[in-house]
Parts: sequence; C-alpha cells; structure tokens
Amino acid sequence: MASTLGQAASRRRFITAAAAGGTAAFGFPAVVLAQAPVKWRVQTAHVAGTVGYTAFQKYCANVKVLSEGRLEFQPFPAGGIVGTFEMFDAVKQGVLDAMHVFTTYWPGKIPVAAFLSSYPLALDRPDQWETWFYELGGIQIARKAYQAHNMFYVGPIQHDLNLIHSKVPIRSFEEFKGKKIRFPGGMIAEIFSYAGVSTVILPGGEVYPALEKGVLDAPDYTGPAVNYGLGFAEVAKYIIMGPPTTPCLHQPVDLMDLTVNMARWNALPKHVQEMVIAATRQHSWDHYAYIQKENIAAWDKYKVKGVQIIRLSDVDIQKFRRYAIPMWFKWAKRDPLAREAFASQLAFMKTFNVGYITDSMLVDIDGKTKLTL
Repeated sequence: MASTLGQAASRRRFITAAAAGGTAAFGFPAVVLAQAPVKWRVQTAHVAGTVGYTAFQKYCANVKVLSEGRLEFQPFPAGGIVGTFEMFDAVKQGVLDAMHVFTTYWPGKIPVAAFLSSYPLALDRPDQWETWFYELGGIQIARKAYQAHNMFYVGPIQHDLNLIHSKVPIRSFEEFKGKKIRFPGGMIAEIFSYAGVSTVILPGGEVYPALEKGVLDAPDYTGPAVNYGLGFAEVAKYIIMGPPTTPCLHQPVDLMDLTVNMARWNALPKHVQEMVIAATRQHSWDHYAYIQKENIAAWDKYKVKGVQIIRLSDVDIQKFRRYAIPMWFKWAKRDPLAREAFASQLAFMKTFNVGYITDSMLVDIDGKTKLTL
C-alpha cells in the first residue's frame, strides 16, 4: 500500500511540475499544450476535386496529427482565398499564412525561381532535384531568396512531369510554329517563343474553358491524372510528349513548394518548425507517389476517350536544345542568386553520374560563341 501511495504521489508531482511549465509531455512543453491551436490558412495551386488536391488535404491533416493538434493547416483550393498568381504577394503581406504552389510561377518576383524547378532539357529526374536541394546548396539559395520577401521557404514538393494537351496534332519541332499555347511564363515560355509559339499565362482552373472556347490550341499543365480530372480529355484529343528518353522536354520535374509568411514562421517554437519541415518532406514523396499511381489508371482513361499520344523525335529534342542552352545562361544572369543556382546545377549536369552536358554544347544559338557566366 505504501508503495502504491508513493507512486501516486510521484505522478501528482510530475503533473504539477508539467503544469507549472517546462516538463515535456508527448514531446511538447506543457505551456505549448495549454495554448489554443495555431491555425494557418494554406492555399494550394491544385484545383478542388483533382488528385493533387486530395494529396494536399492529406498533408494538412497529417500536420495536425504530428503536432498533436497544436498546429492546423486549413486547406484551401486554387482560388479559394486569392487568385493563384496573387499567392506570392498574399503570403508576403500575411493575407495567406502559407502557400502550396508551383515554384516556377515566380521568376518575375524572384528570378532564381526559374532554377528552383526543372527547366527545358536540364536536370530531369526527381532524385537529381533532391540531391541539388538537400546536398548541393539549393535549399539555402531558395530560403535566402524568399527571406528577402518576408517569407520562409520550407522545402520543395515533388509532383510530376508536365504534359502538352493539344486540340491539333503537333508532330515535329516545326509544327509548334504559329500555335497558341499556355505556359507558366518565364524561361519556358521564352524558349517556346523561339520555336514560333504564341505563349499565354493562365492558372490551371482557367485552362479548360480556354481550350473549350478555342482561345488556346494547347496548354502545358500538370501530369495525366490531374489533367484528366480537369477534363482535358474532353476538349483536347492529342497529348504531345518527347521520345521515351525525354518524355517531357520543357518541365519534367514540376516542383511545388511550401512557403510561409515569415512572421507566422518565427512565431512557431523551434521544435514545431522542425516538425513542419519534416512533414513537408514526407508529403513531398507521398504526394509524388500517389500522383504516379493515379497516372497509371489515367492513361487507360485517355485511351477510352480516343486521345492520341504523339511523341516527338530525338531530332526535335536537339532543335529545342539549341534554343534552351543559351536561354539558361540568359536567365542565370538576371540576378546573383539565379547565377549561383544555375552554376551549381550546370556543374552537377556535367558530372559523370549525370553527364547531360559537355563544354562543347555551351554555345549560342548559332553555335559559334562560347557561353559563359
């Protein structure tokens, strides 16, 4: 009996000490557990009802579980609070607490964004981008760029390749000329403009009506599963891809990211910040794998709808590469962080384990002048 009473007294002393502040329970200090949950409004670029939005909702729910209810991500779809292309300024100003968005949307805001996601005929595998971000300095470059705009870049989010859905067949480099195609802007749009494309910038939710009304000949957007959910198979009977060695020539690793208003981020305890970073990295691969699984089923659905897949040739790829490489250098010179990011990526591409680029390829469009940073 004396032993039992002693144990009970010890438990009471532990609970009293924890309530007084300082003893960790379930990994969180009692003072944190006593506070009301922190709720963040987090908007994604994914349209409601797509597989991408489903993955985003799971991520938000997981943050609440991992934080034991101390931090909640309230999920909003594309356009839920602000327009997709207004999200950068909305997070910067605190209208949104955080955004889950395609990084390639922001080269007009931060030039280095052109090199924080894949770009034409450069690094084209998810593992290469993981290596660059987490082992070759990419995460530090991204965080420095966003910090200047009152934001904290949590980390990249793996997503998918991008497809071109077309109302008309495009069977070669030459057949892109004169087409009106939606692209995310930046370097990608500029490279295609050299091929004679009239480029248009639209958020994902506006692509279907633009195709349906004939405003566009084709859009570049996300991968097969997300695009099928958006109805593209109903209004575009062709999918344009590269050869099997280069299935997507313009954006093969279309990275998203989670970026947070700096004041909101700094208000979190350090251990909660680390939890968000870890949860986001887990979400990155969960998001990627889930979408890849859904893609498998989506290809059969396109076939049923009579959608034809057209593959460009290796010769077409080389024609695009002629324009792409000089454009890399042009965009890298837009600011110091863009130069730093590209220089490290170029060095990576020239290594034996990647081997995409040799010095002889680094010439201008005419193939005469050596390109330098």
